[in-house]
Amino acid sequence: MKFPLSLVASLALLEHATSAVVEQKRGTEASAYCSNSGGNYKLSSVAAPVQGSGNPGSESTWKLSVDDTATGHKQTIVGFGAAVTDATVTSFNTLSSSSLQELLNELMTSNGANFALMRHTIGASDLSGDPAYTYDDNGGTVDEAFTGFNLGDRGTAMASLLATMKSLQPKLKILGSPWSAPGWMKINGVLSGNTANNNLNDGYLTSAGLGSVGYASAFARYFVKYIQAYKQLGAQIDAITIQNEPLNSQSGYPTMYVYDYEAGQLIRDYIGPEISKAGLSTEIWAYDHNTDVPSYPQTVINEAGQYVSSVAWHCYASNVDWGVLSEFHTTNPNVKQYMTECWTPASAAWNQAADFTMGPLQNWASGVAAWTLGTNAQDGPHLTSGGCDACQGLVTVENGSYRFNMAYYMMAQFSKFMPSGAIVLNGSGSYTYSSGGGIQSVASINPDGTRTVVITNTFGNDIYLSVSMKSGDEWSGNIPSESVTTWVLPAAE
Repeated sequence: MKFPLSLVASLALLEHATSAVVEQKRGTEASAYCSNSGGNYKLSSVAAPVQGSGNPGSESTWKLSVDDTATGHKQTIVGFGAAVTDATVTSFNTLSSSSLQELLNELMTSNGANFALMRHTIGASDLSGDPAYTYDDNGGTVDEAFTGFNLGDRGTAMASLLATMKSLQPKLKILGSPWSAPGWMKINGVLSGNTANNNLNDGYLTSAGLGSVGYASAFARYFVKYIQAYKQLGAQIDAITIQNEPLNSQSGYPTMYVYDYEAGQLIRDYIGPEISKAGLSTEIWAYDHNTDVPSYPQTVINEAGQYVSSVAWHCYASNVDWGVLSEFHTTNPNVKQYMTECWTPASAAWNQAADFTMGPLQNWASGVAAWTLGTNAQDGPHLTSGGCDACQGLVTVENGSYRFNMAYYMMAQFSKFMPSGAIVLNGSGSYTYSSGGGIQSVASINPDGTRTVVITNTFGNDIYLSVSMKSGDEWSGNIPSESVTTWVLPAAE
């Protein structure tokens, strides 16, 4: 159906020269790349926008105006990527060395997606083969001296893969997240299988309070041991969250419930000081769960702000509202935010990954990570007892070869053209109708001075888009139907 209206809106972009942007060699011509619902465009070069108003002919039009002054500058991009799970490592390691090198080059360098943010699982997640594990299970016996600490084959393989990724992408930021503490540190004494007392045994639920009994100190030292072990294998851990989805307690796979004040006190009194005492620079990010309980990360920051640099959000709230991130930024302007998990099932709409990348970027997120980077053809390996059995990776590995799925191309439309260090620009004018058709956009100024505009067109017809910039130039061109199209524009003159 043709979209019948011309919409005039505003989208803030960039200032031509600012001290915040490193001036390098600049491109002088515009270019455009597209991935679409039909799959015939996959990061494909398409007709570049032209300077001026162009010629829309009979096409429906959409106009964006741009404020390209310094007041339009928002957050700095850290990177995009996905979760490196045991499923990812296992499936990737079935490839020949040459095929794996080729795949990693496409994922981690500017020849492909240029990913620069990877979240990895500390021990088992639901996307691990049986059995579930941590780095110090010790047969369920208390091990405060960590004599049984061992990455094991799976932890060692994960560290090795992350180290290789880091060698290909020097700007890679690695975030580690545990699905549970070792069973012996928990009140119920088990890693999984029981939701009763599925809490850290740290004294928080006693009248004497956190630290009065139990293993708060051991939990903190567990993180230090893990960070040091990965570093020895060449995988520098840049950040951690202390618990994946702390408000999620299930029996079928490793989980652990952590209260908001408990998390803040653990970080303030134990984990933060222990990391600092060890001389490590690893950051601590709060929360790692859905947008519907923003009071949780606020409580953690209020309790432990001296140790918490960022907040991690997931996409699974029943009515996900990325505007929560903008509200959070208003209250906490110096805290970075990330979207650290959203699944990419084969059944998802073509633009699902574009939506969970676009929305956070429009609302102050500095990075986005999908769940998960790679799986086999059965969306695994995964635990047989619970969790996700339909979590398709951005990459599927099968019979010694690999293929990129739709979500990969949707995310690469951002990551390939908005590198680490790009500055997101204030924007308005994006709109989606109740029918589902619309235009969503986000823009950046890049370290080399070029400008990027990413546009999602969910209409069933092409749109002729014009972007008018306050500094004087205007760019116009075709945006194919049901596509994500990226314009790379030369630096403003």
